[in-house]
Amino acid sequence: MADEDYGEELIRLIEENDLTGIRLWLASHAPYEIADELERMDSRRAIVPFRLLDKDRELEVFEELDPVHQQEILVGLRDAAFHDLLEEMDPDDRARLIGEAPAKIATRALAGLSPAERKMTAALLGYPEGSVGRYMTPETVILHRDLSVGRALEVVRAKSAEVETVYTLPVVADGRRFDGTVQLADLVRADDDTPLKDVVDVLVPRVRATEPAEDAARLMQEANLVALPVVDSEERFVGLLTFDDALELIEAADSEDIARQSGASPVAGHYVAASVVRLARARATWLLLLIVAATLTVNVMQAYEATLEQVTALALFVPMLTGTGGNVGSQSATAIVRALAVGEVRVRDLPRVAGKEARVGLLLGLMLAAVAMVIGSALVGTVIAGVVAASVIAICTWAAVIGSCMPLLARRVGVDPAVVSAPLVATLVDATGLLIYFNIARLVLHI
Repeated sequence: MADEDYGEELIRLIEENDLTGIRLWLASHAPYEIADELERMDSRRAIVPFRLLDKDRELEVFEELDPVHQQEILVGLRDAAFHDLLEEMDPDDRARLIGEAPAKIATRALAGLSPAERKMTAALLGYPEGSVGRYMTPETVILHRDLSVGRALEVVRAKSAEVETVYTLPVVADGRRFDGTVQLADLVRADDDTPLKDVVDVLVPRVRATEPAEDAARLMQEANLVALPVVDSEERFVGLLTFDDALELIEAADSEDIARQSGASPVAGHYVAASVVRLARARATWLLLLIVAATLTVNVMQAYEATLEQVTALALFVPMLTGTGGNVGSQSATAIVRALAVGEVRVRDLPRVAGKEARVGLLLGLMLAAVAMVIGSALVGTVIAGVVAASVIAICTWAAVIGSCMPLLARRVGVDPAVVSAPLVATLVDATGLLIYFNIARLVLHI
């Protein structure tokens, strides 16, 4: 059966209440495949196959779900299953779930945890929302720098079953002060009597637990790390940000940026499972703001109504000019938002970025102006065509500058750069582009 059909098979089995068939389906699919299909269903359907999972696979599938669908699954579970599932979760995943859950579910979840797990979860929830402390795992094998390699390997073997990862091992001095990390592969290759401090990487990057989680994930990507050490304000080791959590952070941040750039609010959860009302609500706010902002264009057209009455041919090129300027501005804004996200540009680079984008806009304008000149000459004559061509050059240059500067200025004042990107830039460039066009026309045509 084709991959795109196996989800329909599961839905059919659920509707037919074929419990044996559902169990066979679950046994033949990987946890991530099961989670993807559960996220596509409403909670009423999804709870049926989830309850039929073997206990060993139940946690694997649950941790593959996003927090929105985890909450929906939890609501449908009895108390015993509810608490057993939460107790077995990794502390960072559990803290993220509880932190995003409604108060009723969060209270029920914390109340059912063992004292040790509750304390660990509460400690993670004590960090600011969106900070790396909320996403790190505190369950790690910690090695003291005075150990030998052989003794360190014994510690790893003894504690490996209790932790999430052993590929990157934090090394500390007295008082849990972070000293560096050692890779498990380096321990295995070294002689047993080698001092651990001789194989420790003391230059490994580390972040404070209160720093933004997205920044930490980007740092891991740039430094090619499997895990990133997290320390407190006194340089004491508190946990590791692992690569799987970093990938989820980057994916979530990129998804949010894409939504913002398209003029919509991010929608949590799976698109297929989201209701029409929910999707419309996510887009409506920005569309209302943009339609109000678009009145700037109407006002400009109204202000130059007399100019249009004298030379009606000018109106023919308004859609072309506004569309071209909006596209150039949107391209620049998108490029800079992305460059900001991956750390390629910083706010202090604004003059350099603006200068480069001005040259890019000018080059694009010259190229497009040649096309506009040919088209305009054929339609309305060379004089009007010259006005259009000059306007294209000026508008493209201006749009590229505006599109590149707005995200950087937004970052400087603490606003998400994606919020002021493509749609808003296009709307602003439309209005200002018309001002440029009509003023060039009045200057050249003496009207």
